[in-house]
Amino acid sequence: MSRNDTSRNDRSKNEASKNEGFKNNRTQLPERAGQGKPEGKQRRKPDLRIRRTCERLGSALLTLILERQFDEVTVQDVLDRASVGRSTFYLHYRDKDDLLLSQLEGLLETMSTALSIRKEESQRVVPVEELFAHIGNQNKLYRALADSGRLHDFFDLAQGYFARGIEQRLRESKRLSNLHGSNPRLSRLPQRELGARASALAGSMLSLLRWWLDRGEKESPRAMDELFHRMVWSGLQ
Repeated sequence: MSRNDTSRNDRSKNEASKNEGFKNNRTQLPERAGQGKPEGKQRRKPDLRIRRTCERLGSALLTLILERQFDEVTVQDVLDRASVGRSTFYLHYRDKDDLLLSQLEGLLETMSTALSIRKEESQRVVPVEELFAHIGNQNKLYRALADSGRLHDFFDLAQGYFARGIEQRLRESKRLSNLHGSNPRLSRLPQRELGARASALAGSMLSLLRWWLDRGEKESPRAMDELFHRMVWSGLQ
C-alpha cells in the first residue's frame, strides 16, 4: 500500500471500511525491525530506537482516545503528541487502526504466554488475576474501546491468543496428567479436542471478564482467578 493510499484510508468516513481494516491490516513489526540489519551490537541500537518510537506512538494514541472519540483522533494528532514524523509512522503502521491493534496485540501476547514463559508451577492456565487487575485499572480505556465500536474486535482477537495460551498450559499441566487414573481418556485427548477445550475455556474467561467489568468489578481479581480455575478443573474431571 502506498503512502497516498494510506492517507486516503485514514481520511475515509466509511465506518465499515475502518472496522475491516482494524481486523485485517497488520504490519509485521518484528520482520520490519530486523530487515537488512546486521547481527550483534550494530543491530541492537536501531532495534531499541524502533521500540521506543513505537512505544511513544502507542502511548500517544491510548492517551488521545481517553480524551476524545477514537474516530475523532487523526494520525496527525498522534504524531504531534508523540513528536514523531509522518514518514516514521508509516514505516511501521498502515494507519491509526493498525497502531491500536498493535497495542492490543502486545497486551494479549504478554498475558496469554506469561505463565508458560515464566514456567509457573501452578494449576493456572491463564493469569486471570493479573489480566483482570490490568484491565480494571484501565477501565476508561475499556469504555473508550466500547464507545468506538472496537471492543468486539478486541474480544475476537483475545479469543485466539488465549485459546493458544490455554492449550499450551494444558499440555504442560501436571494436574491433567494426574487425572489419568480417574479418566484415562484424558491421557489420549486428540489434538482437535484439546484445541476445542482450550477455545471453550478462553471464551468462558472472556465472558467472565465482561461480566466482572459490567457489574462494576465488585469481586477482587484474585477471587475471579480462583473462580475461573475452579470452573476449568471441574470441567476436566
